[in-house]
Amino acid sequence: MDQGRVVEAFRREARQLAQAMGEVSAAEWCLPTRCAPWNVSELLAHIRVVIAWLPGMLSAPAPIRAEVSAVEYYRPDDRFAADTNAARITLARDHAATQLNGVALADDFNSTWQQVDRLCRSEPEGRVIRTRHGDPMLLSEFLLTRVVEIAVHGLDLADALGREPWLTSPAADLMQELLLGPDGAAAVERLGWDQLRFLRKATGREPISEEEASDVSRLGIRWLTLG
Repeated sequence: MDQGRVVEAFRREARQLAQAMGEVSAAEWCLPTRCAPWNVSELLAHIRVVIAWLPGMLSAPAPIRAEVSAVEYYRPDDRFAADTNAARITLARDHAATQLNGVALADDFNSTWQQVDRLCRSEPEGRVIRTRHGDPMLLSEFLLTRVVEIAVHGLDLADALGREPWLTSPAADLMQELLLGPDGAAAVERLGWDQLRFLRKATGREPISEEEASDVSRLGIRWLTLG
């Protein structure tokens, strides 16, 4: 995966999310999301937490070589176990609680993604990092997982707020390729869905029937384990 392309997708999707969060009213920050038990503020805090790992990863010694791809990163193991998910929930809620209000939380997210963007843009192609779970990954592959986090939870936030989705084309294209490979556009066309509907169904944001699931599986979708 081209690092420059992923960094640009990260930049555009994060900027779009920051803009949307800047328009949230005081009452809307407490609205529930499908990612229970998080409300809107706590879900944004989660997104901030998962991108805020990057500065530390980039300042640490680089592994000799990458061993895990973005697809392999989503393998079902103890990183998605009940106790790990519980810790993930608590971490986001604790971070949201440290902010004075939703505006402060939105500003914090905005400064965090911009710092990550600056750091990633200064890294050479082929940069290898080690994730907090111990996975040696290309920066481009790990950053792709952060694009997924921002984009998928952006859909969750838009639905919770009753807004039209703000998913950007670069992020949507990368997610589609992650799920279906480079020929994903043709596969989605054969399903008779537009890209957004496919991504909603493939990530559990829209119900999928047994027949639809069979059709998708025949196309070789890479089902991801999402926490």
